Amino acid sequence: MKIIGWFNNFLKYRFLLNELVVREIKNKYKRSVLGILWSVLNPLFMMLILDIVFSQLFRFQIPNFLVYYLCGSLVFGFMQEATNGALYSVFGNAGLINKVYIPKYVFPIAKTVSAFVNFGFSLIALIIVSLTTGISPNVALVAAPLLFLTLFMFVLGLSLILATYTVFFRDLIHFHGIFMLMWMYLTPIFYPESIIPKRIAWVLSSNPIYQYILFFRAIVLDHHFPDLKQVLFCLGFGLGSLIVGLILFKRNQNRFTLYF
Repeated sequence: MKIIGWFNNFLKYRFLLNELVVREIKNKYKRSVLGILWSVLNPLFMMLILDIVFSQLFRFQIPNFLVYYLCGSLVFGFMQEATNGALYSVFGNAGLINKVYIPKYVFPIAKTVSAFVNFGFSLIALIIVSLTTGISPNVALVAAPLLFLTLFMFVLGLSLILATYTVFFRDLIHFHGIFMLMWMYLTPIFYPESIIPKRIAWVLSSNPIYQYILFFRAIVLDHHFPDLKQVLFCLGFGLGSLIVGLILFKRNQNRFTLYF
């Protein structure tokens, strides 16, 4: 019954959520000449730079490096943008929360949804590069909605957790950048999995974001559906992250105003 109540309350404030998402996107590209096009241009520019550095200088033998990199970079970038915004989402709106009643969870959700919208625009860069490098659409792409749904759940759960604990421990803002940098280098985004030493191979198998990247590369690069084990892994991490995030946020939200 509580879950139904939460859902009904969420539907009641869906228009506010929509306005917050639109505001986030507008603020990000405010006074920008190219605006939302930067969501496409940024991954393209980074792709070109890394193509020169890693495929030419270090000469990693990665087939279709450009698409390989973009699949990993876009997924990781979505998580990084959403969680970074979630850090400030609650205490950054303290003035508004103290004035009127607003379900506090709409703020981290808005950050995640706006990051997901940017992620969607960034996929245009992947489509352009895939077509220009000879990778055509294939039937495995029908699994993409499942990938995006489970990825969104996973990232939203992380956002809710970070939004909750940053209210109490502001040091998380500084730790987040360090942790994301470490997480990025431990994830084969721009280098092949084969260079990971066997003694720390467990890092990849227990790295949830890498499983989503593998899922993405399988349907885009390899033209085949991920195996059932990987699908269940992604679904499990998505549901687990979301459930934990919702529970932690719900249990702590009444204490938020004491720490503003």
